[in-house]
Amino acid sequence: MEPPVVTRGSCHVLVAFEVGQAIDLDRAEQLAAGGTRRPWRPSRRAPQQFGTRATPLRIQRDAAGTPAVAGLVPAAVEVSLYEFGAASVGISFPLGGPLDALPALSDELYGHPALLADARARIAGLLDTIAPAVTRPKLSEIIEDYVVFRIDALATPLITQELVRDHAAVIARILRAERGPVSDEEIADALSARLSAGPSDLAVVDWNAALVYDPDPVETCAVLEFANVQLLEMRFLDAQLDSALEQAYDTLSRAGHGVALLRSYAPVLGRVAELQADAAVLFERVTNALKLVGDQYLSRLYRLVSARFHLGDWDASIVRKLQTIDGIYQKLADRATARRLEVLEWIVILLIGVSILLPFLPGFRGH
Repeated sequence: MEPPVVTRGSCHVLVAFEVGQAIDLDRAEQLAAGGTRRPWRPSRRAPQQFGTRATPLRIQRDAAGTPAVAGLVPAAVEVSLYEFGAASVGISFPLGGPLDALPALSDELYGHPALLADARARIAGLLDTIAPAVTRPKLSEIIEDYVVFRIDALATPLITQELVRDHAAVIARILRAERGPVSDEEIADALSARLSAGPSDLAVVDWNAALVYDPDPVETCAVLEFANVQLLEMRFLDAQLDSALEQAYDTLSRAGHGVALLRSYAPVLGRVAELQADAAVLFERVTNALKLVGDQYLSRLYRLVSARFHLGDWDASIVRKLQTIDGIYQKLADRATARRLEVLEWIVILLIGVSILLPFLPGFRGH
């Protein structure tokens, strides 16, 4: 069977970064001297996807200087800024030709060092420009990249069932960045998270890449980009909590006895309270940023990609670590308080003993 031929499509490499605690998008738009805040569905009756939250600021950049991959020259670069302190660089390449040529391209794009370095350099330059609009500006070392293969049209149109039935192995290899054959189990797993709204559209979501076959895939790609940013934010917060846990265990191990037990833990407890507040704010901003009530397709898509990215597991891990840190420092504070009370009791006993003995001392008789 001849492989389908892509006549119109694009490949989007999405790279997410943590750039600060929050971004004032209105001020960033002024400082960057450009950008748009367009809704996903300007011409359709649909809910506001970001509810009362600020719509991401999207800034177009010249693709010059971005490296080519597998002979494909980048067609566009777009930077998206989110109010909760995240940024996403989208590098777009044109697609065309046989579908079975895409696994090799997927393999080339997997963690491409030059593309990741270019994306970081673009964000670093933009951060210098918009720094006054960013609360606690700092470009994190943690990144999250994702690839979306967007197929707008095929030379011979196929319905979703035909595409999945006849070309499942090729799709699985694209999603898993495998040049060679893959097992039936791998194919089944790679295609297990898929969604269709009609007979001629398809979204297949995997942990590293997605394939979208849709003549109008803008909204689908936007949801995938947001989920990738959300995963980045969860990983960033999880890394912060790992560092805080190490500090907590170190403090606990040094609080054995002696002077360490009498010290005040107010500074570290204050740090924990600050971290818990930052985590709560980040959870609220990230998890409640996207409002898809009323749009069943996009809601289902978001649930699908959330499950694929294990966002629920990240949430549970973060909450558990916050509770662990809080418990450790609470035990330290309780132990220090108990020891101080014990020392005070001994001081009181000593003073009572001294007061009893003083009248019997030769130098104090008659006083």
